[in-house]
Amino acid sequence: MQSPDIADKSRRDGSSTTTETRGSVTLRFTNLPAAVRILVGLNFLMVGLNGFLDFLPRPATLPAGAAGFMGGLAAAGYMLPLISGTQVVVALLLLSNRFVPLALAMLAPVIVNIVLFHAFLYPAGAIMAGIATLLYLYLVWTYRSVYAAMLAMRVDTSRL
Repeated sequence: MQSPDIADKSRRDGSSTTTETRGSVTLRFTNLPAAVRILVGLNFLMVGLNGFLDFLPRPATLPAGAAGFMGGLAAAGYMLPLISGTQVVVALLLLSNRFVPLALAMLAPVIVNIVLFHAFLYPAGAIMAGIATLLYLYLVWTYRSVYAAMLAMRVDTSRL
């Protein structure tokens, strides 16, 4: 059996496509990181805008701990707009493919809060929180080489 011809083409933005030729049919596999980046961006754009426009339905009741937590964020006056604004900015950066590593770093505390909120205060939304977290972690893993310098234990300041 003859192996199909496979060609990888790198793009200027670091993404790539894989083209596989089988006979006269050419299949193109788009870059998974780009699709995940767009999906995460759309998700956080929708949720972030909802923080300002309130167009998504809310649960009828929340457990006492979740209601207290959300009440505390609302009572602070600045926290919910800050979280929603961060989500919108991050979403726009992800969707425009600009400053993606910075956007992912900005999203880290939001993701941690989403996971902990659903793990301890409101388990009903844990499945969606888990999916969002897995997609986020996939993107962080994809861009891991960018974070190497930031995660260095010691930095040689003589070369700065």
